Amino acid sequence: MADRLSVTSGIPPLTRSYVAGLAPEYRVGPLLLFVVAALSLFGLRTPVENLLGTGAISARTTGERRIARLAAVCFAVPSVACIGALMWKGRYPGLLLFGAGTACALFMQAVLKKLGRDTRMISQVVGAIGLTCTAPAADYIGTGRLDTRAFVLWIANWIFAGNQIHFVQLRIHAARATTFAEKFARGQLFLLAQPVLLGTLILASLWRFLPPLSIIAFVPAIVCGSLWFVQENKPLDVKSLGWSEMKNGVTFGVLLALAFVC
Repeated sequence: MADRLSVTSGIPPLTRSYVAGLAPEYRVGPLLLFVVAALSLFGLRTPVENLLGTGAISARTTGERRIARLAAVCFAVPSVACIGALMWKGRYPGLLLFGAGTACALFMQAVLKKLGRDTRMISQVVGAIGLTCTAPAADYIGTGRLDTRAFVLWIANWIFAGNQIHFVQLRIHAARATTFAEKFARGQLFLLAQPVLLGTLILASLWRFLPPLSIIAFVPAIVCGSLWFVQENKPLDVKSLGWSEMKNGVTFGVLLALAFVC
């Protein structure tokens, strides 16, 4: 269940990959190619993990492996075609950096998953390094520059995704907690991390690493996660939790992009 919910930390960056690339000199064609490539690569991840046995579900029978291979080919073809078109004649060589970073992050995630349940959350956080690279890559394609802003976007998106993963894991493991004391016993690290995160963002904006408006992008998720500790206990609804985190992620992506564009 946790592995299925962790996908919510991957889809919002795909939304951010488009809006983060908007700039005065944006290039619509290359950005659309990149969005198709990013969505295809995101879809490719599941059948590949099924074939390798590193995902939540593994392809065991001959029929299952045949379907997984077919799905992998269907996702691989458009992703390779779009990336090839983007990088034709030596354009956007910086994409190789993002690709290498993503490959290393996903490899480390697979290794950590193999170590057992105790490393499940950290494996998802490491994997998020690769998933969130879509935002800086889109900024690079949209502006034609690979500068500090792209890497600040990467870090900001990764921090948000890590916070989201931590909250989802907390909700799952504290599903039976009813009182504030019980919830705090399970999630004290998460709750105490929220003001630290907010303070760090304020300092980053004062030091001009982040636009001041970008702090607003983090506020809805921080408030939502903190309020859970004092809200009336309700049975865990996995589908509702997934959609809630999806909406938080999309809201974050749009607000962060606006903060960098304005």
